[in-house]
Amino acid sequence: QVQLVESGGGLVQPGGSLRLSCTASGYIFSINAMGWYRQAPGKQRELVAVIRSGGSTNYADSVKGRFTISRDNAKNAVYLQMNSLKPEDTAVYYCNVNGSRRISQFDAWGQGTQVTVSS
Repeated sequence: QVQLVESGGGLVQPGGSLRLSCTASGYIFSINAMGWYRQAPGKQRELVAVIRSGGSTNYADSVKGRFTISRDNAKNAVYLQMNSLKPEDTAVYYCNVNGSRRISQFDAWGQGTQVTVSS
């Protein structure tokens, strides 16, 4: 079983920055994509950013130019650097990793970390 551990959430003022981290553990043969999603109260979970094995990335329009996703393949880790944070970025952020355990695929989710942007 693949497990994800997230860290880095918290309370920050508008305009501030936070860096989220997520590390995958367990038997992993290869990772296809690593991403961050978020869910605000009363809203559906939405994709924030994703980075694929080749390094290509996609971002939600609402975070382009402010958030940067990166990964460390040696550590099976993915990061989300969030700058110029806005109150509307307040949500629970979830890490997602999908890949292969050689004979089977996996799609794992983290437990979520709260990000609150407020003065």
